[in-house]
Amino acid sequence: MPGVALTLYARPELIPWLCPLACYLALSAGVIAHNHNHCPTFRSRSLNNAFGMWLSIFYGYPTFAWIPTHNLNHHKYVNKAGDATITWRYTNRHTTWVAASYFFVSSYFQSDPIKAFIRKARTNNRALYRQIITQYVVWAGTHLLLLGLAMAIHGPKAGARVWIFAFLIPAVFALWTIMFFNYIQHVHTDPWSEHNHSRSFTGWAINFFLFNNALHAAHHEMPGAHWSTLREAHTRIDAEIHPDLKPRFFFPWCFANYVLAPVFPRFGTKQIGRAPFSLPTGEQADVAFGDELEAVESGSNAARV
Repeated sequence: MPGVALTLYARPELIPWLCPLACYLALSAGVIAHNHNHCPTFRSRSLNNAFGMWLSIFYGYPTFAWIPTHNLNHHKYVNKAGDATITWRYTNRHTTWVAASYFFVSSYFQSDPIKAFIRKARTNNRALYRQIITQYVVWAGTHLLLLGLAMAIHGPKAGARVWIFAFLIPAVFALWTIMFFNYIQHVHTDPWSEHNHSRSFTGWAINFFLFNNALHAAHHEMPGAHWSTLREAHTRIDAEIHPDLKPRFFFPWCFANYVLAPVFPRFGTKQIGRAPFSLPTGEQADVAFGDELEAVESGSNAARV
């Protein structure tokens, strides 16, 4: 990650060739941060904190935010009412526009659990609160220094351009793509089902490059498991998953849903099982976020409800 980014500082003419690689590495930083917050990388708490801050520089946001929005909220509700990242907030239709705009909608509503987490940490866990503030300072301060360095080397205009292509564009790409993955892994799935609550992409390539994170059903059922064990975990439940929820290839699936389906609807996804807003009690689903988070440390995984 730093090698590619700093190469762009030294050789700006390589931007067209290396920026796509920087985008992939930023996405990898986000995936690693996700894995790290579920199953901490080191035994040492200090090393885990430092690693999270290091990843935030490339991912584009302090990595503690995974805990309230993902570990403690999304994994608890899994696209049911109460999940800040629900795919059906305004519609359960699966269209190109809904998928593309999901990042903006989800980001807005994820701010509530983040603010609640910070507020409770400030009141109940001062050590965690200091860790959160430190992450923000390191993340923002490092990027100001990197922007200043680029401008000092190349001048204000050219330097800003180098920083944008080395860090800003990759970070935006990573944040948007991770949100998009969350959307497609849950849209039209059945959160009430034991195994059909998530869509898994089973191909070798996507799981190699994204550390098995496309095997989403297994991850939700074993959130604390190390990412390297998810292929084995998926194999154990594979026969119980609906065939439509385990496509092999990512790009052909996207082509079918976002290029073919608008013209030929049969190529699009269909709701599998019970819709997330269709409560077993028959009551109206309430999509409001519930302030029930606990201010705890990295590695916590809420149980599904």
